[in-house]
This record gives sequence, C-alpha cells and structure tokens, in this order.
Amino acid sequence: MKQFNFTKTSGGFTIVETLVAIGIILILSTILVPNYKVFQEEFSLLRSAHKLSQDLRRAQEMATSAKELPGQLPKGYGIYLRKGDTYYRLYADLDGDQEYDSGEEIELPIALENKVKIEEVSPSPLSINFKGPDPVTKILGDADSVTITLALETNPAKTQEVFVNKVGLIYVK
Repeated sequence: MKQFNFTKTSGGFTIVETLVAIGIILILSTILVPNYKVFQEEFSLLRSAHKLSQDLRRAQEMATSAKELPGQLPKGYGIYLRKGDTYYRLYADLDGDQEYDSGEEIELPIALENKVKIEEVSPSPLSINFKGPDPVTKILGDADSVTITLALETNPAKTQEVFVNKVGLIYVK
C-alpha cells in the first residue's frame, strides 16, 4: 500500500498579501493620477526648451559647414522668434544682412509643444544669426548674450530658459 505524505508548501500568495498589494497600488494611483497633467505640461515645457536649443545648434552647424541651398549659398543661418509666439523660424540669410527677412525661411515655422509659448525675449523680435565658415554669432541689437524664456500658457510661473551668447554657447538653464 502507498502512503501519501501531505505537507504544506508555500508556493502561493495569501488573500491578505494580495489585499495589501492592491491597497498599495491604489494609494500610489490616487497620489499620481491627479498630478499626471501637471507632470505632462512641465515635461512638454522642458522638451520645447531642448528642441529650441537643438535647432539653434542646427543653424550654427549649417553655417559652419557652409550648407548650400538649391541654387545658392547663404551667407549664414539663424533662428527668428518673437515674444508671445508659440513658434519660431529657422532661416537662411540670403542677403548677408545677418537678420531675418521674410521669404528666407528654410521650412515651415517650428511649433513649440502644446500650451508652451515664448514668454520673454529681449529685444523682440529676436534674430540670432550664425555666419560661417568661421563661427560668428550675431544677436540682433549687438547684445553679448540673450536669454529666451519659455513658459506654460496655463501657468506662466513655470518657465525654462535657453541661453545664447556671442561666442556661440547655447544651453538650457
């Protein structure tokens, strides 16, 4: 005759352990879900600031590499922006005046993320021009540096700043 040996194994979860895990998940959800929109807006502000600095570097790189456009060689490249706008323009300086002129756009206006605007820039409108092949940076108004402040339309107290100086240093503060 065979004998069966029934021993208790600890291979599963008890109902108490499962309820505790569900309770912890519910508590974390009630904390995080209401703040999700705030986190999302702040992240879009940060992405917009980094996108602007990336496009400034792109204009700088196109100038130093003497990138040609179909049929012509621009004298430089730059970014044009205005206070209160939700976009900026990447342009090719065709006439060599180191300023944005209508019709010099390389592409359609580059939109900032949803609910993000250019809160402060001085002077406004601002043209930052890079002339190559030597890296020469000209900021409209002959300023040594400029700080571009981006803000949330829903909460102007939340800001990100992009700094550019005459030497060509570009960074997000």
